[in-house]
Amino acid sequence: MLLLNCPFCGPRAEIEFRCGGESHIQRPGPHDQVSDAEWSNYLFYRKNPKGEHRERWFHAAGCRRWFNVARDTVTHRIVAVYRMGDACPFDAPGAPAGDPGTSASAATGGAS
Repeated sequence: MLLLNCPFCGPRAEIEFRCGGESHIQRPGPHDQVSDAEWSNYLFYRKNPKGEHRERWFHAAGCRRWFNVARDTVTHRIVAVYRMGDACPFDAPGAPAGDPGTSASAATGGAS
């Protein structure tokens, strides 16, 4: 089971959450100046990487708030958990590897 460290509630089981897909997607605009191709790309096209990926997660059975997770899609290792609107703490040059200040099981994703 995956263990997610909600930035508002603390560590919780994956069953309490819903994945909202890729994070840090910029909506094109203004709407009257956006082509059909740009709008289609915004609505339907997402990355599907093998490796580290940024995702939005919703704590459906808890605080009901959205937050971001940097997760390895191969190992399910959680690299970072951070609030919406914040930059991923590990995107900065020279940033350390690992999960900032969380338990070992949360950092490894609690995968079994």
